[in-house]
Amino acid sequence: MVSRSCANFLDLASWDLLNFPQTQRALPRVMTVPGIISELDGDYGDGSSDVNSSNSSHERKIIVANMLPLQAKRDTETGQWCFSWDEDSLLLQLRDGFSSDTEFVYIGSLNADIGASEQDEVSQKLLLDFNCVPTFLPKEMQEKFYLGFCKHHLWPLFHYMLPMFPDHGDRFDRRLWQAYVSANKIFSDRVMEVINPEEDYVWIQDYHLMVLPTFLRKRFNRIKLGFFLHSPFPSSEIYRTLPVRDDLLRGLLNCDLIGFHTFDYARHFLSCCSRMLGLDYESKRGHIGLDYFGRTVYIKILPVGIHMGRLESVLNLPSTAAKMKEIQEQFKGKKLILGIDDMDIFKGISLKLIAMEHLFETYWHMRGKLVLIQIVNPARASGKDVEEAKRETYSTAKRINERYGSVGYQPVILIDRLVPRYEKTAYYAMADCCLVNAVRDGMNLVPYKYIICRQGTPGMDKAMGISHDSPRTSMLVVSEFIGCSPSLSGAIRVNPWDVDAVAEAVNLALTMGETEKRLRHEKHYHYVSTHDVGYWAKSFMQDLERACREHYNKRCWGIGFGLSFRVLSLSPSFRKLSIDHIVSTYRTTERRAIFLDYDGTLVPESSIIKTPNAEVLSVLKSLCRDPKNTVFVVSGRGWESLSDWLSPCENLGIAAEHGYFIRWSSKKEWETCYSSADAEWKTMVEPVMRSYMDATDGSTIEYKESALVWHHQDADPDFGSCQAKELLDHLESVLANEPVVVKRGQHIVEVKPQGVSKGLAVEKVIHRMVEDGNPPDMVMCIGDDRSDEDMFESILSTVTNPDLPMPPEIFACTVGRKPSKAKYFLDDVSDVLKLLRGLAAASSSSKPEYQQESSSMHTQVAFESII
Repeated sequence: MVSRSCANFLDLASWDLLNFPQTQRALPRVMTVPGIISELDGDYGDGSSDVNSSNSSHERKIIVANMLPLQAKRDTETGQWCFSWDEDSLLLQLRDGFSSDTEFVYIGSLNADIGASEQDEVSQKLLLDFNCVPTFLPKEMQEKFYLGFCKHHLWPLFHYMLPMFPDHGDRFDRRLWQAYVSANKIFSDRVMEVINPEEDYVWIQDYHLMVLPTFLRKRFNRIKLGFFLHSPFPSSEIYRTLPVRDDLLRGLLNCDLIGFHTFDYARHFLSCCSRMLGLDYESKRGHIGLDYFGRTVYIKILPVGIHMGRLESVLNLPSTAAKMKEIQEQFKGKKLILGIDDMDIFKGISLKLIAMEHLFETYWHMRGKLVLIQIVNPARASGKDVEEAKRETYSTAKRINERYGSVGYQPVILIDRLVPRYEKTAYYAMADCCLVNAVRDGMNLVPYKYIICRQGTPGMDKAMGISHDSPRTSMLVVSEFIGCSPSLSGAIRVNPWDVDAVAEAVNLALTMGETEKRLRHEKHYHYVSTHDVGYWAKSFMQDLERACREHYNKRCWGIGFGLSFRVLSLSPSFRKLSIDHIVSTYRTTERRAIFLDYDGTLVPESSIIKTPNAEVLSVLKSLCRDPKNTVFVVSGRGWESLSDWLSPCENLGIAAEHGYFIRWSSKKEWETCYSSADAEWKTMVEPVMRSYMDATDGSTIEYKESALVWHHQDADPDFGSCQAKELLDHLESVLANEPVVVKRGQHIVEVKPQGVSKGLAVEKVIHRMVEDGNPPDMVMCIGDDRSDEDMFESILSTVTNPDLPMPPEIFACTVGRKPSKAKYFLDDVSDVLKLLRGLAAASSSSKPEYQQESSSMHTQVAFESII
């Protein structure tokens, strides 16, 4: 049973936004992949596992949007609510992309005020008759959510309008944001009532529900979740002004697939992710993907289409043909330009009229021969901006008609009323040119509809007495700031702010040769007819299915609080390293090789003080005193710093600068297989790096004995990344015949000799141990960053090393829960030290009694010296 939604403002006030009270229900548990989620059975209220809430065994598409695709009205006689499908709704039309047996469930609000006493009855009726689940938001919340945050904050910002002054847009209001989050939470409750998370696909529509994915991902870590943004996504310079920018970005990143109309919108989103969250993207086999805590979030770029059948059915109506004949007679001998726009500040209606005024001024021969039919749809929002736009539109139209009109002729005809569908279709079919002049618009399907109507249908041709093989033409003048512009390559694109250029474009469209018009029309018609709304929906869902294929190949952990929640997705074999497990192996082995990274492993990465503390030195000395151990610190730091900081550990081996320098103990000399003569390449690299450093503000060069490193972490993210790609290509061409490698890492480009890496350093140590007759039967490696992945890969390959008499026990461990080649993880530096203390204690307990007394005495002396 679908229950009424209500807002819990007490929980909201405490700001524990992701822990609203949940209805406790006994839901069946389903395991789809043996061995992966079975360990998560039990109390799964924390979102660490997925549960079934439906007995359905087939896939469904759950479409979640602000409004349901329904029309509601109350029967005046019975007083009962009556509902019907809204045939013009995109949510309903997208079903054409799927087979007839595909089940759809719609979740959203109704465009009607349903009383609290009627909500249960209406919910049951809509679920049974339409497969719709209504979200009943309290009236105050609905106003703050939709009219407040959505329409006064997000919508203007996404259309590049900033509230610079109190009378120019609304300043950010935290109460409206809280209402937005509360409304999204109610939507998530409705989804949870009907979803089968292991089978159903959830598709969220538009900016009203940008934090909904966070709520759903917290409840069901493996939910199959897509999102499509139907509005523009602004550039990072605009978007970053939003106080809750990170919460909205993280909300979208909790999806598996995010769709945009154009590459520009997607590029702006990716730039925001890079600049504000530090996330980089890459193209994977033609698909753009962001790695977000082990999950790949894919980006889909495809503009929505129109419903061909719906439009063609209206073209075949007798009322449409009658209206077309009326228009033909009324404007006989005149060229018709059509504009159909909502009354708002971004549609550019006043700019369009001013451009027409310039047209009549510049091309005087058009006077009396040209008419602009401007249909004004009712405004979707209210406010002084809309009223001002309306006043300017009417005053400009009046001025043009008074100046260039005459008896029986009006150059501009404004139709400001609710225009029936057949009448709009008739104007589409009869217009010689369609002018869309919006200054910013997410998509705008007016040009698509115009093209289809100009093509006509056999039924329309028959009614109008037109031969079915007569050539069809259409001309489009479209703003370059609307989403459909990139897909209409044959249209004349204009800058709506340049009214002279718009006037010139309209004149060009009307005077162009018939052959050229026909060719442009054919090109557009082919695209629009093959990329309809069904194609768009099917293509999106296919990509969503592809994006979700890896869900059950990984284990999931929910991390973060509130709207910062995200899912960490890792390999099923990836688990925390148990101290008891490794200690038991440690005690049974006779020869051990231990490799430890320095920064982020022995010393916190965030620490300003990089010298090791007394505890680190003590545990390293304890491990090194065990004759069965060969202990190495393997770091990218220079040999001077490491030898100074770790000098108390006499038996500790050090591999500095990623293994360029190696020392087996403080009593041994530093070894390197590279001579100073091999570093002649530095004289070639330094000038190139310096030129890029001078050209890239915020970049620096780090000089090492073994390498030169260009850093750009403090440069502009986009420019720094672009320069890094150029520098990489430049250096690779310059150093093509040199014995060096050029690598690009996290905010760096590094040049170093071939054969220098942590992995090779580890291999050298193990090889030396084998040569000395002490092959290791246990190898442990702990590190935290990308360079340590070479170590993990190296020690994992030792299992197949033919020089070893028997494969050693391998413990490759990364610090932090993140994707890694290691099979184990530890949470942080304190966990690493705890593990090392356990191993040191095991070494002490296995020593003869006199050695234990000696170790105890050394420990006491060290402790007293620290005090």
